[in-house]
Amino acid sequence: MTRRRWIADEVSGNRAALVGDHADHLVRVLRARVGQGFDIATSDSVHRGRITSLNSERVEFELGEEIASASHSAITLALAIYKFDRMDWAIEKCTELGVGRILPVIARRTDSHLASASEKRSDRWRRIARQSSEQSRRTAPPEIAEPARLSQILKLEAPLRIVLAETEKFMMLPDVLKDSSAAEHENASEGDIILAVGPEGGWTQDELQSFQQAGWISASLGNTILRAETAAIAATAIVASAMLPSP
Repeated sequence: MTRRRWIADEVSGNRAALVGDHADHLVRVLRARVGQGFDIATSDSVHRGRITSLNSERVEFELGEEIASASHSAITLALAIYKFDRMDWAIEKCTELGVGRILPVIARRTDSHLASASEKRSDRWRRIARQSSEQSRRTAPPEIAEPARLSQILKLEAPLRIVLAETEKFMMLPDVLKDSSAAEHENASEGDIILAVGPEGGWTQDELQSFQQAGWISASLGNTILRAETAAIAATAIVASAMLPSP
């Protein structure tokens, strides 16, 4: 049986701890007990961990042997803000797929009420990413940045910057990855690929022109029109698969 993994809130030497709601869930919901073993992820490794003390506010572990862990893919996802329940779901699933960083973007078609409320939503998105990271056995959650305007996103630098566009008729996303040799990035670092996914209704023509002028590559996921969250998940899966090292 696969051991449950937790991402430590605090680490000092061979000791680690979960605190606050993180600890409360382990104690009250999962009914953990002293001596019970879990896998504990620190900032750069994963260890066997044994509970040495616990209460609803703090669970302490003694760290044992280091165990092998897979690194996540080096994808930055610039995700235009749309209905929060659907965006929550996209963040959860893209975290499971290994995205390294998520940048919420205020686009032209982002509802004004969602844009104004998005800053307060960031903490919830980080909790979702953390929980999803533990469920999918990652060593760390993706960075969730504060919401930003598209003008800020356009300036980001990376070897490959791709914007998904419904109007793109010729270049499919897998073809872009193949042409750029993205599948050969066996030792990719965070930021090697930035993937921009638009809001409900897609990017406006002016926004797509801004992407083009800034040197981004336009790509399509096919002939059907996908919901924003479906497009984000499908595109992340395609890019993550392309970045896997060859056997």
